[in-house]
Amino acid sequence: MNIKPQEIIEYWFSDRVKKQWFASTTELDKEIEEKYEALSEKAKLGELDDWGNDSDGCLALLILLDQFPLNMFRRQPKSFETERKSVEIARYAIHLGLDQKIEKEKRAFIYMPFMHSEDLKDQDMSVKLFRDNNLNENIRFAEHHREIIRRFGRFPHRNIIIGRESTEEEIRYLASEDAFKG
Repeated sequence: MNIKPQEIIEYWFSDRVKKQWFASTTELDKEIEEKYEALSEKAKLGELDDWGNDSDGCLALLILLDQFPLNMFRRQPKSFETERKSVEIARYAIHLGLDQKIEKEKRAFIYMPFMHSEDLKDQDMSVKLFRDNNLNENIRFAEHHREIIRRFGRFPHRNIIIGRESTEEEIRYLASEDAFKG
């Protein structure tokens, strides 16, 4: 397995995959799993941490840890196992200014781990980063995610996946037309 960061970036930002970022198919999920699960596991174990020292490597690492698990392990607890590590890497990238070396469209994926976090401070950071970087197409989603965390302190749609008991308010919310289902 000799996959380089640029290969991950080219794959994720290809026209074919871009169309499915937020409306994935079972076929794409399976493809990502087959191509990248072993590499994602290496990233999870810290074996690719050195990728985080340059902008492209950091972007590829965050795609491996934040985006790919959501595809590979859809509706499974494993899809959230690398969330904290993703946030730490994103924070490190911002501290080093690596996010500013990445073109705008790609930069959003440096900030996504904050949007996926169940920590309100991370959610506030998400909204700030998307606003400060004029990533206008993402701001509405960042604000929406933050409002869910403000209201519930977590993402209710994850409860059944990770075995948490839902509150009555969460059950009502999940049954509503406004519910975010992940």
